[in-house]
Amino acid sequence: MTDLILVRHGETVWHAENRYAGRTDVPLTDHGRAQAAALAAWATTARLTAVWSSPLSRARLTAAPAAEACGLTPRIDERLYEVDFGRGEGLTRDEMSRRFPERLAAFLTDPVEHHLPDGEHPRHAAERAADCLADIAREQPDGRVLVVAHSTLVRVLLCHLLGIPLAHYRRVFPRLDNGALTELRVDQGRTALLSLNAPALTQTPALH
Repeated sequence: MTDLILVRHGETVWHAENRYAGRTDVPLTDHGRAQAAALAAWATTARLTAVWSSPLSRARLTAAPAAEACGLTPRIDERLYEVDFGRGEGLTRDEMSRRFPERLAAFLTDPVEHHLPDGEHPRHAAERAADCLADIAREQPDGRVLVVAHSTLVRVLLCHLLGIPLAHYRRVFPRLDNGALTELRVDQGRTALLSLNAPALTQTPALH
């Protein structure tokens, strides 16, 4: 049985304008660094056995204080990259509506079969992230592992693992807060959702 605590990285400089940040390496804000510190404070009592992170700096810098607080070295894995948003990268929704209105309308109707132009298919993103979590569970069969990644990646991953149609990821999981905790339990190949989008500052680890 492996417990996986999925965390969206701290707030970035694109957060205020709600720009789509996929593979662009956007820095954390001061608030984002404070969220990383709050995650580290939570981690000191979380009995973590490993920390994994996306390679992007906003994820690595969110994961690093928690790993240091637990005396762990973060594992960086490219399968935890955010979804590539293609021509939507760095844009707000209003900017997309001016540049490719029909493609945006299709995306808002079905963000999987009509993903953003030149972007990564969300099914591929979900599968690569699920492969990463399966490897973590094999390496940590009795572990409690922090995984710091990205909003869209985590939402499509949750749908994939929980048997929810992938096209519903924006509706079923409308948001993930920066620095919040979403906990999964993997047991004999089955995945259960234990908590969703819980603030790190108010959380104490469950006794298992």
